[in-house]
Amino acid sequence: MKNYKLSLVCIGLLAASCSPKFYSPNTQNVPLIQEKGQFSLNVNGGGGGQIGFQGAVGVTDAVAVQASAGLFISGDESNGNGGSGNLVEGGVGFYRPLGEKFVFETYGLFGFGHFENHLPTTADQYDGTSGNMSGSILRYGVQPNFGFVTKYFTIGISSRLVLLDYYNIDGNLTYDNRDQVAYLRDNRSNFLIEPALTIRGGLEKIKLQLQIGSSFNVTNSDFRQDKGFATLGLNFNLR
Repeated sequence: MKNYKLSLVCIGLLAASCSPKFYSPNTQNVPLIQEKGQFSLNVNGGGGGQIGFQGAVGVTDAVAVQASAGLFISGDESNGNGGSGNLVEGGVGFYRPLGEKFVFETYGLFGFGHFENHLPTTADQYDGTSGNMSGSILRYGVQPNFGFVTKYFTIGISSRLVLLDYYNIDGNLTYDNRDQVAYLRDNRSNFLIEPALTIRGGLEKIKLQLQIGSSFNVTNSDFRQDKGFATLGLNFNLR
């Protein structure tokens, strides 16, 4: 059985497993801006039909802005279970080069998204239920980044510290003898700590990017969510 769910990423926020999950961390936007006018663009993908886009630009000698979008477009399983979602996020931050090869930056983030999932197999098991569930998500917080940047290689560490809030929760989905709509309403607000490692290598302006990370739910360690992610993509660095 698979169940898919979007969070803000969202992004991400698609989950796939034998039980419902309500959050999956998406790729972090780690531009590592070093100067005014520098652009960082990313396109990446991961498991569960996740596709992400990130962009950032240095607007002054100290301030940068960023934007991210995520889509979750995994198809239905043979039994009809599946779902979809989307996530949009923006941020404004401060950056500061530390010598020629190191940079520190931190962003304030705000994002929103929507999810839907449909599990007809649960409707067959629990009479009177539809197996459908949907809702909206807000995610907001801060993300500090620190990186080592060279012409052909970059490595960055980051930590996304965010509040995850659910609203407009609707549907009729029961799993393991528990109403999942009621479960999510009872756990509608969560604080997350999400460290990540970003590695880029290639040409001066185009690099392959690998990002791996974890998600720790400080509010509820048993919350139905994915606790890690890995995505692969391309980074375009234009000055």
